Amino acid sequence: MSQHDRYISPFSTRYASDEMQYIFSDDNKFRTWRRLWVALARAEMKQGLMTNITPEMVAELEAHVDDINYEVAIEREKLVRHDVMSHVYAYGQQCPKAAGIIHLGATSCYVGDNTDIIVMRQGLELVRKKLIGVLAKLAKFAEEYKDMPCMAYTHCQPAQPTTVGKRATLWANELVMDLNEIDHRLATLQLRGVKGTTGTQASFMELFKGDADKIRAVDASIAEEMGFDSEAVIPVSGQTYSRKVDAFILNALAGIGQSCMKFATDLRLLANFKEMEEPFEKNQIGSSAMPYKRNPMRCERICALARYVMADAVNPAVTASAQWFERTLDDSANKRLSVPEAFLAVDAILSIYANVAGGLVVHEKVIERHVREELPFMASENILMDAVKRGGNRQELHERIRVLSQEAGANVKDCGLSNNLIELIAADPAFSMLSREELTAHLEPARYIGRCPQQVEDFLAHDVQPVLERYAAALQGKETELKV
Repeated sequence: MSQHDRYISPFSTRYASDEMQYIFSDDNKFRTWRRLWVALARAEMKQGLMTNITPEMVAELEAHVDDINYEVAIEREKLVRHDVMSHVYAYGQQCPKAAGIIHLGATSCYVGDNTDIIVMRQGLELVRKKLIGVLAKLAKFAEEYKDMPCMAYTHCQPAQPTTVGKRATLWANELVMDLNEIDHRLATLQLRGVKGTTGTQASFMELFKGDADKIRAVDASIAEEMGFDSEAVIPVSGQTYSRKVDAFILNALAGIGQSCMKFATDLRLLANFKEMEEPFEKNQIGSSAMPYKRNPMRCERICALARYVMADAVNPAVTASAQWFERTLDDSANKRLSVPEAFLAVDAILSIYANVAGGLVVHEKVIERHVREELPFMASENILMDAVKRGGNRQELHERIRVLSQEAGANVKDCGLSNNLIELIAADPAFSMLSREELTAHLEPARYIGRCPQQVEDFLAHDVQPVLERYAAALQGKETELKV
């Protein structure tokens, strides 16, 4: 069978990292199933089922957690049409002594739902790691350019100047907000545990002869073995954990998509202004027809994938709302697609973001020119105040500046000339109290950036650096290389 004669997800071939692909792989899924069966057997044995479950059986199960006999499971599923029971059978073939106690008292959701939660936790941890990596790059960039004036834009029209570094803190701050949401999701994530077929734990009441304390202990033991706090088990459920959990998690991922798309859109606009660009490699082709082009394709890809994630978040929301009573299976097919693909998409987005943020190109001369072109308008209020302090009439001078500004604007827009507002003011008798040198002194960009440098310093010190220190391990290791 050729890999070229059927559909293969672009997440696998073009976008998502090997790390995230492994998290949602069959190997990780079915090894987790087996770890859960081991944990169940061990917990049941600890609570007194020694006549049914022995240390030898548990050891046999442990020995075959990773060597999954897929062929046996696949052939069995063709016969019985049930994935969990097929893997129970396959596991039993490798563990003949323990075959009879695998999955004892459990329903399919014991392995299915618990694994989903474990896998989503692993995915969130990788997302967090990548988010911190991007945050570190933006922090470095913001520090480097904290003092460099540039035009700010409101309504996408020139407004009072800011700095290149201060704008970067806006991007970074949204990622800090996303990180807080991911941390919250991880901190509050609970395992399903052992709840039985409709959430009543009736089968376990039978196994343990009505001893509720032993059932609670089984839940706690499994949680601990799977890396959760002993009390991090959902208190009540039907057959499944509430599908609102999936909705919460995908909303958090969609939030990351929003932040990343905001950054990428800003950079695409700045590239059009020729102020900033994403990295452009030596041999990279910008256009098949126009060889001079430097299209912002990485930022465009961020926007495309972010849009996918934000739309995908609707899937678990609708699924959660459409669950009937204690369980209905119309969640399954949707979940198999919507949850992994949201993680794969966000993984790809953050990889691209890290690549872009680590190689941002700043065209300082263009930025300076744009500031100079607009600064006379920005300076007009200060000039007005200066003239009034020297005896001028505020209302009369305001009217003169208004008229002169219109003339300068027409020169720029209609005649293609440079902004000559300062020259016009200097030539106007109403402003005779100010010399040309005094007028020109108002055109120093640093006078109009307010507290931008200090804001950058404060933000990095109080909001970013503690995060980078808390998660220092996330900044270690090799960065993900883009596939295309």
